[in-house]
Amino acid sequence: MIHSMTGFASLKGQFGPWSWVWDIRAVNARGLDVRLKLPEWIDGLEQPVRKAVGAAVARGNVSLGLRVSREAEAGGLALDPVALERTLALIAEITHAAEARGMELARPSAVDIAAMRGVIDAAPQEDDTAPLAKALIADLPALLDAFNAMRAHEGAALGAILTDQLAQVEALVGDAGVAIEGRREAQAEALQSALARVIDNTDGADADRVAQELALIAVKSDVREEIDRLRAHVAQARSLLAGEEARGRKLDFLMQEFNREANTLCSKSQYQELTRIGLDLKAVIDQMREQVQNVE
Repeated sequence: MIHSMTGFASLKGQFGPWSWVWDIRAVNARGLDVRLKLPEWIDGLEQPVRKAVGAAVARGNVSLGLRVSREAEAGGLALDPVALERTLALIAEITHAAEARGMELARPSAVDIAAMRGVIDAAPQEDDTAPLAKALIADLPALLDAFNAMRAHEGAALGAILTDQLAQVEALVGDAGVAIEGRREAQAEALQSALARVIDNTDGADADRVAQELALIAVKSDVREEIDRLRAHVAQARSLLAGEEARGRKLDFLMQEFNREANTLCSKSQYQELTRIGLDLKAVIDQMREQVQNVE
């Protein structure tokens, strides 16, 4: 089964007064790059999270975040005396500056002051976050299963596209095999005509030398090896698509080999129909490379 490197999943959970939301998303990348955004006040999260993601994902730029909140009535709210003193001093300074300029400001209420940043501390008061961390880590398998299910769904669509494109490549390679038969006759006529002109305009032409040159031209323009390699690449690509392991890197390398053979086919063509087939091959191979970039 093919997995796309693009995916998203989220999961909500609860443990006592705590509630949380996991979310994970990924885009394509050359290797595996995991970026975590976890609450710093919960000890022991990062290592097991990285290990779980690394076991579930082979490639991709993965971003995983966690938001944790606590019910106010369950945990209560704590007043930060230092922040309160700082806030009151700031209010007094602002009030004094306004009065010096003849401005009268409304007095802030206790609710207004409590709403100011840092005055009320809703952070956990317990020192032991191990039970919460254990509950959070227990959610990871379900989160990663949902994430991989989405990537597998997109991967199935990628596999269908690539399978269709491979069929197009195979058909064009078959057309190239037919075209070289037509090219053989055209090449023979062209070579005979060229040879006749050379002999007519050259006294004492070395027949052996002429034969060697003709043989060299034939070798340089022979594209049967390229066609055979293209057929082998098609078979290898189908084998990779049917496999179970992460295969994006291998497919990416194979696309380079496809492109190399198509380029050589075009450069050695010397025949209009074969050149057209080679250009069509290059177009399909380029489309395949774009799709392969997102395969894990």
